[in-house]
Amino acid sequence: MGQDARQDEEQAAQRRARVLGMEYADTSQPGSKALYRDIFSNQELYNLKVIPLRADKSNIFFGVTTTTSQQTMASIRQRFQDQRVNMAIISDAGYREYMRLYDPPQKVVYHDIAINETGNEEQMQKVSGVLEQVRADDMLAYLVAQAHNLNASDIHIETQANDIRIRLRIDGVLHAVARLQQDKYRVLISAIASAGNVSTSANEAQQGHIAQKVKMADGTQVDVNVRLETVPTINGMDVVMRLFNMDASMYTLDRLGLSEAERGIVDDIIAKPTGLVMIVGPTGSGKTTTLYSMLNSLNTEERKIITIEDPVEYQFAGITQISVHSSEGGNDDSFADKLRAVLRLDPDIVMVGEIRDMDTAKTALQAALTGHLVLATFHASSASAALTRLADIIGQNPLFISAIRLVMAQRLARRLDDNLKQPYDPSEAERKKITSVIDTLPEGAPRPNLEGLKLYKPGTSAANPYGFQGQIAIREQFTMGDKLRHLLENPKLDVTAQAIEEAAIHSSMRTMLQDGMLKVVAGETTLEELYRVVG
Repeated sequence: MGQDARQDEEQAAQRRARVLGMEYADTSQPGSKALYRDIFSNQELYNLKVIPLRADKSNIFFGVTTTTSQQTMASIRQRFQDQRVNMAIISDAGYREYMRLYDPPQKVVYHDIAINETGNEEQMQKVSGVLEQVRADDMLAYLVAQAHNLNASDIHIETQANDIRIRLRIDGVLHAVARLQQDKYRVLISAIASAGNVSTSANEAQQGHIAQKVKMADGTQVDVNVRLETVPTINGMDVVMRLFNMDASMYTLDRLGLSEAERGIVDDIIAKPTGLVMIVGPTGSGKTTTLYSMLNSLNTEERKIITIEDPVEYQFAGITQISVHSSEGGNDDSFADKLRAVLRLDPDIVMVGEIRDMDTAKTALQAALTGHLVLATFHASSASAALTRLADIIGQNPLFISAIRLVMAQRLARRLDDNLKQPYDPSEAERKKITSVIDTLPEGAPRPNLEGLKLYKPGTSAANPYGFQGQIAIREQFTMGDKLRHLLENPKLDVTAQAIEEAAIHSSMRTMLQDGMLKVVAGETTLEELYRVVG
């Protein structure tokens, strides 16, 4: 950390101390720092976020950070009630500086994680050994760096009866990579909680965000951009960390794998100045990537774009991004409240990270009706189910229905490695499955030639034991044609997801199953993979 940055941090800590009515201690001055190892163990120093600055038989002077809870400070006073205890605010940099003295970095051989099909006990032991040796911050940085190298989307830290399991989700599939003992797990959790601003003692699920540069003991620097989800279990706190790519070039419409027809529809819809575009799917289906790609294509000097996200997952130059933190007791502003405030800032385009409730849905639709292009995500199993869910939330309101321009649902399937995939002749049962789906494609839609059809299965190599490389999106999308609009606006009709889907198919929608089957026939993925993600 540069001198100027350090002084800025010290000044911020000093201001915070004044707000809290506490003393401030400057830890930035050079000189030797006394260590009092008999007061707290290193593990306790990590857990409590506290440093003993001075101590004698009668007095202890502690440094605490702005993230040290009042409960923690009270418990410390209770623990040392036979001594006079004073506390002062210190900067996070000062805390980290002291912890490098209490727990100095070790010379560690960092083992790269390699994924194999059968599991590798020897490698798990090596990776576990790395995690057992390094400091808390390096544990986090090492896991993030390895996940990034493997193109993993998530890091899962799972508490079990006897130890802690760490798994990486790669191309949609989980792989075990390490095990931790409880004492080291507590150190890691403390580091994660501190970085993500969540509590290790909470009795409810929490959300956090980590966006920082982390320097590892070997000198490498890791960019961390992670969405944090925690939930208490019977064995402790489980954590899922979702990683986001920091490369802006990833967020382009060209990389979404849209067909020519789909791309034409998307380009036409988002070029319009008003309306609601909904991206639909479960968690981990690439909704945010699709939205960001649309935003990136619309990001010009002539447009004002504002996003409302929980949390902000990637920062774009030229776009105003607002983070909504809704995890702490429900006291923060809602999406709807933020959205109403944003509309007063005269945006051209608004992105709503997620439509969660009736208030947000109605506000988003009103914005789409009053001169704004609104892009939003929505949790639903299909494009048609999204409309039935939306109708359940807001009712069959013709005015609101008229605001919807495009609904796109998607899933992510593993892509076959072109260098390894192996052709084979489909069985009679497989051929029947494929034919039955292809025959239902909308009238006039291009159909593949199934004569002499070859399917593909994954091959393997030492470098790629699973035979897949990356993911492809399987999609369905529709615009609001006359038949759909009539169906949704007629209060006398019982609107079901099936009825909406039939109307959308009549308007040339290709279902996710149909889209996925075309990708199977084209050799992009397998039949098994299609049914794994679509059902």
